[in-house]
Amino acid sequence: MPAMQPSSSAKDLYLTSRGTLIAGGIIVGWLLLLLFLLGSYTINWSSPLTYLFVWLQTHLYTGLFITAHDAMHGAISPKPVVNKRLGQLSALLFAFNSYNKLFPKHHEHHRFVASDKDPDYHASQNFFIWYFSFLKQYITWWQIVAMAITYNLLKLAFPQENVVLFWIVPSLLATLQLFYFGTYLPHRGEHSNRHKSGSQRKNHLWAFLSCYFFGYHWEHHNHPGTPWWQLWKKKR
Repeated sequence: MPAMQPSSSAKDLYLTSRGTLIAGGIIVGWLLLLLFLLGSYTINWSSPLTYLFVWLQTHLYTGLFITAHDAMHGAISPKPVVNKRLGQLSALLFAFNSYNKLFPKHHEHHRFVASDKDPDYHASQNFFIWYFSFLKQYITWWQIVAMAITYNLLKLAFPQENVVLFWIVPSLLATLQLFYFGTYLPHRGEHSNRHKSGSQRKNHLWAFLSCYFFGYHWEHHNHPGTPWWQLWKKKR
């Protein structure tokens, strides 16, 4: 007998449970590691472990934004409320970003990719000009105020050095990581394809470590509803 295909409802249940679990895992993992690094870890500048923790926290910060990004495409859960709430939470935890502001701008990027109407693009192609233009699109004064207030509150409970190294520095590195692998590399130069995007070479381990498969950028533009953890399957 031919193998039975899963029903549409079964597929929805799979995406709901798996996507929600992965999104929740990133959020909880980021929070638990942050609390450990702020309250229990003694910084040792001569220990490789300190730098490994900075990288790991950066990676989880990037995961927060990728989670918010997937929510913008409805790729966490087919349930709109679950999808939006997880997107809002993960965006907020990433330096108080506003999901409601990110959402329309990201869809403008997809609609007007690599044009003067694309908020993520800069025609100069200069890395530094493009990067600061990218930051200006998304950083608001209320974010800076919220970060400053939170920083001063965290200093009351945890060592200042830990707050800087494990809360502030990873957020800045993750922003650079997201820009470099998710915007600059795939959209610089000229591309003849309809998505005006390049893509990393096929190497799933590096694609995950560098930016949660977001370097497979042509594939993302071609399959925007595919969650990050399944994007590798779309690699040509």
